[in-house]
This record gives sequence, structure tokens and C-alpha cells, in this order.
Amino acid sequence: MKRIALSFISLFFVLLAIAQNTKDSLKFTTILENGITSIKNQNRSGTCWDYATIAFIESELLRKTGKTYNLSEMFVANKDYMDCAEYHVRLHGDSKFSEGGSADDVFSVISRHGICPEDAMAKPGEMMGDTLANFTEFFSVLEPYVKAVANIKAKRLSPQWRVGMQSILDAYLGKCPESFMYEGKEYTPKSFAESLNINKDDYISITSFMHHPFYEWFVIEAPYKWRPCRSYNIPYEEMMETIDHALQQGYTVAWGGDVSGNGFDRKGLAIAGTPEQVPSQGLRQVTFDNWQSTYDHVMLIFGIAKDQNGREYYMVKNSWGDAGNYHGIWYMTKTYIAIYTTYIFLNKEALPKSISDKMQ
Repeated sequence: MKRIALSFISLFFVLLAIAQNTKDSLKFTTILENGITSIKNQNRSGTCWDYATIAFIESELLRKTGKTYNLSEMFVANKDYMDCAEYHVRLHGDSKFSEGGSADDVFSVISRHGICPEDAMAKPGEMMGDTLANFTEFFSVLEPYVKAVANIKAKRLSPQWRVGMQSILDAYLGKCPESFMYEGKEYTPKSFAESLNINKDDYISITSFMHHPFYEWFVIEAPYKWRPCRSYNIPYEEMMETIDHALQQGYTVAWGGDVSGNGFDRKGLAIAGTPEQVPSQGLRQVTFDNWQSTYDHVMLIFGIAKDQNGREYYMVKNSWGDAGNYHGIWYMTKTYIAIYTTYIFLNKEALPKSISDKMQ
């Protein structure tokens, strides 16, 4: 019995080694590649939602104008954490307050508060004497403060908690400018956002789950999506068709999904098992319902590539700096995306007509 067990263990490690060697020897050929701006580094901050959506907006601006913008993620974080705190306090603590968020948050911040270029804000980490964002101390201070306010034993809440909250945000993230100069012209965050012509209503969130009817809207039950913004629910095959169609039309796609395991590695690859699982609507639902697939990361899909065996991958811009074997780019199989996507976010004009017609 011991020999049989040892044989199985040995076989397992042999297969694992073969799989690893196969992954390490993959060679990619780009089929389609849409424009992106430089890769940023969120460092020790739970702001992938911020960096990825800003990257998406910068790609949209690049596509529409041919101009490269560098927008401030910390402006968005400063405004969004206040929005999230106000929501949390209004619900007396019955919501999620954390570093996390979603693509909806960035567009909501820009719509309400505007945006500024990177150079108009303190650089991420600068307030901590660092070169990159580090939220370890920041959120250790901020999170207990917000939860204390939300659960305070008082009959009446004073407005001063917002003053204290804003002081913490400004101390760690930098103060948002009331006005700034950009290319020889003075702007406010609101007027700068207007100059970019980024309209929240031009964009849409798409998802695919069976616990709500297809071709209807619902709010995805994911902890980090604290804003009750709706996504349009379609079968997963149509979701995949939407990604391909958008890329082929020159658009990029913001992607939110699971990277906590299941074949996602730190070297720049995401392959759903060896051999790969077969995607299905039922498998998507089961992995979501049993927490095997969670919403824990946001990135930007901008292209398609294939390996030497003909298998196709999405080219995905991450926000971990010059990480992995491909300098911040991940190659994620279409199967992986089909199974582990929570939502995609894209320009409505990038939708296939067959899908946009169903929304009428």
C-alpha cells in the first residue's frame, strides 16, 4: 500500500513538473493589440479597481484622441473612500468598508468630483516618505475610525466626523487640488473631467450568472462592489463574444474577477487547470456560489495572442509594476476568463449589435 501511495505521489509531482515546464516554455504571438498607457504599480494598496479603471479610461482617451494622459489614482481613492465611508455610516455599519472597489466607483467619482492629472496630486506613497502607495498604516488608522463612527452609541451624529475623516485621507493620500494648471490652462477637477468628455452613461457593466434572469439588470452580490450599481446579465458565451467583439473594434475592456488561485500565477499566466477545465454556465455558477471564484482583482484586457500550440489568450495589463515574465502583462486563456470573470466593463459602442438590441 505504501508503494502504491508513493507511486501516486511521485506521478503527481512528475505531472506537476511537466505542467510547469510546459508553462515556462510557452511562446506567444500577438494577434491583436489595442493601445494602452504605461504600466503602473499599486504596490501595497488594495486599489487594483482604481488603477485598472484609470488605465481603461486612459486607453479610451488614447483611442478617441490619440493623446496619452496620466490621470491620478490617488485623487479617485481620496474621494471614493469618503463616499464609501458616508455610505457605510448611513447604513450604520451594515456595508463593506475596505480598500477594495470596482470600476463603477471610478466613474462615479469622476461624475461627482472630477479628476486631475497625476502631477496635480502628491505621488502615491509620497506622504509616507515612499515612492509607491503603501496603505498598511493608512488603513490601520482609517478603517477603525469609520467603523467607530458607524457604530457610535449616540442619538445624534455630528458632521465633525467627516472633518476627521478628510484629515486622515489628506494626511496619507495628499490633498485633492481645488484648481491646477495643465498644458498652460487652469482647470478645476470638474472642468478637467468635462474637457476629457468621459461620460459615465456611455459605459456598461456586463456579467453572467444563473441566479438572476438573463437579459435583465441586477446588482452583483460581491463584497467589494459596495455601490449598488447594476450589471446586465447575459449567457457567458455572449459575454465572451462581447470581449472579442470589443477588442476587434479597437476597444479595451476592464475586467473584474478571481486571481486567488485556480491557475493564476505570479509569473504572468492564467490557465484554468492542467488540462484546462471546460467552461460552462453551470461551472461558473458553482464556483461563484461556493466561493471558489471570488471578486478580488481588476485588470485591463487589451489584446489577443496565441501560443505555439494555437491556444488563444487575452493580453491583460496588470497594476503590479514590472512584475512577472512579461513585464506587467498577463496572458490569460479564454477558458480562464470564461470561468472566473465576475464582470466586464466597457464602452456601450463596443457591444455586439445582437446584445445591445436586447437592452432596448
